[in-house]
Amino acid sequence: MTREEIARELHDKGCNCCQAVVMAFKDKLPIDEQAAMQMASAFGRGMSGIKETCGCVSGMAMVCGLTGNTMMFKGLASRFREENGDTNCPRLLALQGKGHSCSDLVGCAARLLEDVV
Repeated sequence: MTREEIARELHDKGCNCCQAVVMAFKDKLPIDEQAAMQMASAFGRGMSGIKETCGCVSGMAMVCGLTGNTMMFKGLASRFREENGDTNCPRLLALQGKGHSCSDLVGCAARLLEDVV
């Protein structure tokens, strides 16, 4: 399975967007699975529902930071915005009827990260 497929599957099984992206790279992280899940838990739904940055984008930032690829994050976030129209959770949700879903966003984030990590 690709990391994109893994992230989509995790999201479909109940992980929030951030958790799904982070856990798709769990084998690359210097922390254990439980700590990674807990760390990412507050970043789904636009940062615990406060309607800010998409959890997929937060997950990309976490994976970049934990794998020593922090400098790559800005470019990844730009590519995510180019492909999906925004990085803000509510604005992305408003675009969902136009060809993408949260599962698609999770998959996109994992696919972009796979090129870096």
